[in-house]
Amino acid sequence: MDPLDRLYASFARRDVEALTAAMTEDVDWPNGWEGGRLVGRAAVADYWRRQWAQISPSVRPVRTTTLPDGRVAVDVQLVVRSPDGAVLSRSAVRHVYTFRGELVARMDVEDAGAPL
Repeated sequence: MDPLDRLYASFARRDVEALTAAMTEDVDWPNGWEGGRLVGRAAVADYWRRQWAQISPSVRPVRTTTLPDGRVAVDVQLVVRSPDGAVLSRSAVRHVYTFRGELVARMDVEDAGAPL
């Protein structure tokens, strides 16, 4: 299983420890729920715990592309549910990862309609 497959599987299990272990200590991560950016594993872990207490997002990767600059783009189907399971939103987004070795150093979220 490649690093991104493990990352998405860990997200689906809500395994914060496995998720943050796949990141650099100084990871730069988007706060797609509240806005802004987060820096560091602890900040990302806290963000996910707060998010999962309020909403239940799920992502299904549908395509992975290595970009010319070496970043990796993953087109995903995103579904966000309320705690009672009602669908709040469905969208297609692109997660763009920058790696440092085998670890995620940065992730950005783009509109899936953006050019590769």
